[in-house]
Amino acid sequence: MAVTAPISAEQLRAVLAPVLPWLAGEADQPARAVLGPAVKTSARWLAQQVPGRSVEVRVPPHVAVQCVPGPRHTRGTPPNVIETDAATWLRLATGLQTWDDAVTAGRVHASGNRADLSEHLPLPPLRRPRG
Repeated sequence: MAVTAPISAEQLRAVLAPVLPWLAGEADQPARAVLGPAVKTSARWLAQQVPGRSVEVRVPPHVAVQCVPGPRHTRGTPPNVIETDAATWLRLATGLQTWDDAVTAGRVHASGNRADLSEHLPLPPLRRPRG
């Protein structure tokens, strides 16, 4: 298994910057060469910050990561799975959509008693100051 270097907050912000106009409805969907790294990096940043193997987060076709401390999953379909599309994932990661709104709208499919990322989203480096 290859070990990857930790992702910094600056790297996370930089890879997401090109997709923000699209997420805000101000631009067309970016090319897969831009969208893919934004999804992968943000999901891997979550897994880096909330390590564990009790929840699998899937954003097909881009990435699947395991995160959240708890019972380790080793074979078959994990008991705690979260699956969503790229746009929803990026809106959750950046704080443009709340977890509850995405789940209620059917944009996030979450199964299992640990399949709730609301306390981890938006990703801390991307949270907007409240004021």
